[in-house]
Amino acid sequence: MNTHLDSGLIRQFKAIVGEDNLFTDPADCLPYGYDNSRLQATPEAVLFALEHDQIVAIAQLCHQHRIPLVTRGKGTGTTGATVPQQGGIVLSLERMNRILEFDVENRLARVQPGVTNKQLQDHIGEEGFFWPPDPSSAAVCTIGGNLAYNSAGPRAVKYGTPRGNTLGLKAVTGSGDSITTGVRTTKGVVGYDLTRLLIGSEGTLAIITEATLKLTPKPQTKRTLQASYRDIHSAANAVSSIMRQPVIPCALEFMDGAALEMVRGFSDLRLDSRVGALLMIEVDGSEHSIRQDTDALARAAQTEGLLEIHTAETQEEVARLWKTRKALSPALRNIAPKKINEDVVVPVSCIPKLIESLQNLSQESGITIVNFGHAGNGNIHVNLLLDPDDPKQLEAGEYCLKSLFSLVLSLGGTLSGEHGIGVVKREYVEQEIEPVSLNLMRAIKRQFDPHLILNPGIGFPDTES
Repeated sequence: MNTHLDSGLIRQFKAIVGEDNLFTDPADCLPYGYDNSRLQATPEAVLFALEHDQIVAIAQLCHQHRIPLVTRGKGTGTTGATVPQQGGIVLSLERMNRILEFDVENRLARVQPGVTNKQLQDHIGEEGFFWPPDPSSAAVCTIGGNLAYNSAGPRAVKYGTPRGNTLGLKAVTGSGDSITTGVRTTKGVVGYDLTRLLIGSEGTLAIITEATLKLTPKPQTKRTLQASYRDIHSAANAVSSIMRQPVIPCALEFMDGAALEMVRGFSDLRLDSRVGALLMIEVDGSEHSIRQDTDALARAAQTEGLLEIHTAETQEEVARLWKTRKALSPALRNIAPKKINEDVVVPVSCIPKLIESLQNLSQESGITIVNFGHAGNGNIHVNLLLDPDDPKQLEAGEYCLKSLFSLVLSLGGTLSGEHGIGVVKREYVEQEIEPVSLNLMRAIKRQFDPHLILNPGIGFPDTES
């Protein structure tokens, strides 16, 4: 694959996007060569597209000359999926940031991929709507990135992921062909579901240039509960209890004892030393039913080991609780020289077994393991904290990682819920997906991207060159 851009190619790219939307100086390109995984590789050029037709022209030129083309938004991903490992071009979509349509009557919005999650929520919120996906990086992450990873956040337990909240897409394939997928209606079964195929494909099949999103009316009211437990087993059992009853929480977040210790220094949790795990439970709905629904969730949370359950009384208190949860991940990165963050998913009923096994693994390996995440759908963020300058800790960390993945698969789970595979997990994909399915995926990749230029080396082991 061609990874050298001569002056003639640079002139052609400049003619497509304009001089102000092209970087070639390594110092300018450097910030676009890494993401939140801390992996880094400097691209030969960075292009900023402003419209669909420019992306068509860029993809056609890269296809013709077999130039790697890596697409990115704001770089908040954690798996290296937007790091140009094979050089070539980084295509930034951050300047394609317009909300093209907001159709209140049909409850949909049509947006460019560079629109941030917060920008969208603020815009549609004025008319009483929201888009359910709400990852912790919502203030800065883009809709295109949310779609590329199928990133969801706490609300997924009730409202689903981007796959369930996206009606259709406009995109450009690796050969530079324009495609339109999906519908503008909430039902439709004509042809294969290419919309859901592209969502979560980490930019390896096509470049999303426009998305038609299904919007949800804001609930009339909401309540937030905090339940503290003696230990992680008690909290995990409470999760199963909560998810067995009819009222579905709009968020059910879990923090283990190690996570709580990490945040005590910067957040006023007001918890005594007996607390070994915490659940944050949120319920939304109509004014006339919210008290009954809140009481139902509170009763379900009262399993053995419960120390206290408290309902937030003010918006300030609610904000304080959520600030603690959303600040946890970056706090861990600051505390540990190296944080390996895995977003595994297991069936809800298997959460107690997962947590118990991780405790044992931490004791066995000597590696601190901190667990938190979206417990309502079994999506637990497992954080291995270690010193990268200590060879013994690095070896122990690798052992923990392999043991974690084997454990998750043995419980009927999956290696990633919303962070994707990228570079960091690709070598483990064969443990979850059998060879026949992998070969089908490679064939699909070839149909969308014949020369394998889009985000090369990302997503799953690729034996082709």
